[in-house]
Amino acid sequence: MAAAIESVLSPREKAANDKIAADFNKTLNDGKIPGRNLGKDDFLKILITQLSYQDPTAPMEDKEFIAQMAQFSTLEQMTGMAADFAKLTRMLDVAGASSALGRQVQIVDGEKVVEGAVMAVERGDVPAVMVNGVTYAWEQVARIYEE
Repeated sequence: MAAAIESVLSPREKAANDKIAADFNKTLNDGKIPGRNLGKDDFLKILITQLSYQDPTAPMEDKEFIAQMAQFSTLEQMTGMAADFAKLTRMLDVAGASSALGRQVQIVDGEKVVEGAVMAVERGDVPAVMVNGVTYAWEQVARIYEE
């Protein structure tokens, strides 16, 4: 089949045709790069498409519809829980870093180990501590102790 197309189209026409197809595919994906994971929006689109094209003389069984809506509800709740857990993790990291203020810590920085007192704490998405005048990510702290 490909040989038949190449014999009919010149290389210039084939390149133009390929560009048109690629541009069309981009509009179908709304500029998104296709991925392997389906999200809640994808699930909702599938459900709406299914409902739009169902046969009116043989509508979807009530049980099937309820099961799909339950799946959608579960997906929505799991997405919310994941976001809440991420917020909780950040809050715990900030609290842990703040509680280390003034205390002695041991930090693993690559292959070296740094020890000293926490002189400052930087809050944010990734909390950081200042030890011996150098700022380290909170996740590098291996041990907290009192001298």
